[in-house]
Amino acid sequence: MAEPERTERRLRPAPLLFEPSEAVADPEHFFDLESIEDPRELLARATELTLAFRAAQERAVEFQALAAAQLADPRRFDRLSPALIAERAEWTEDYARKMIEFGESLQRGAGTP
Repeated sequence: MAEPERTERRLRPAPLLFEPSEAVADPEHFFDLESIEDPRELLARATELTLAFRAAQERAVEFQALAAAQLADPRRFDRLSPALIAERAEWTEDYARKMIEFGESLQRGAGTP
């Protein structure tokens, strides 16, 4: 997993269109991209989806960091060690420490994302 970093520019996700259950069952189906024949339109929609997923991933990492910092907070009676946080999140202990620090910096900064 890449090192956590906060970008100043916020990407706004493209709308993620509803995936009907029949389409989800088809492994070749992906947000109806396979049905777009015009390569310009395909590139535009695929790019929108790429940016949307990237923005969602960045936000999710920020929330992971906030949760890690909250779980490691020494003021909590039920605080968790970096090793336990790493185990729960399937991270290395070193990465958990970095995420805790990142989460603490988010808490000190502009508040929650």
